Amino acid sequence: MTETALLEFRAVNTHYGAVHILKDVDLAIYPGEMVCLLGGNASGKSTTLKTLLGMVTPTSGEVLLDGEVVNDKPTSYRVTNGVTMVPENRRLFKRLTVKENLELGAYLRDDKEGIEEDLENIYELFPRVKERLSQKSGTLSGGEQQMVAIGRALMSRPRVLLMDEPSMGLAPALVQQNFELIQQIHEEGVAIFMVEQNANMALSIADRGWVLQTGRVVLDDTAEALLSNPELRSSYLGES
Repeated sequence: MTETALLEFRAVNTHYGAVHILKDVDLAIYPGEMVCLLGGNASGKSTTLKTLLGMVTPTSGEVLLDGEVVNDKPTSYRVTNGVTMVPENRRLFKRLTVKENLELGAYLRDDKEGIEEDLENIYELFPRVKERLSQKSGTLSGGEQQMVAIGRALMSRPRVLLMDEPSMGLAPALVQQNFELIQQIHEEGVAIFMVEQNANMALSIADRGWVLQTGRVVLDDTAEALLSNPELRSSYLGES
């Protein structure tokens, strides 16, 4: 692609103390696309997300946002410039109401009219959320909490939405619904970078994908090609 990547890693290495987590990782997320990152436990998936968002600083290599090196830029800078994450297990403020959680997603914004407009858009996207605005978020079901977590992230008006295991902890009947919502958000123009254990489901809606193994990218291809890749089917989809 000739256009500038929204987010990019160039030969990124990260460490937690003496432990080498990401090893010379290259990846790029372009405007308007959906890509997924697959891999087993302790492969470095969550560290990748944290490094993109600025919660972890690389020990070497570069993280770029719109072509600008942002290794030393704080998370708030990246959020202001269109990068937001839906964390693993939702991470809502459980003692706050649904509406208070949603409003926290706009904490770096000062355009009151725009905030109200975005709240209305989220109520339209998630009618069930609108029904529970005054309810404490900790009393919601897992599926409802996921809707609030996605809504909170959308309140920052992201250009790229990072998602950490969006299907984790959801009842099987809700997983399909969750991925349909993700696809709907993507179709409205938001780029999505998703870490997900459910490889079949993630690849079925993604444009491209990477597979991490012990901190290294071992596969990088279109989602269609990865779905038919014998190595991936054997290692990550449990097929022989």
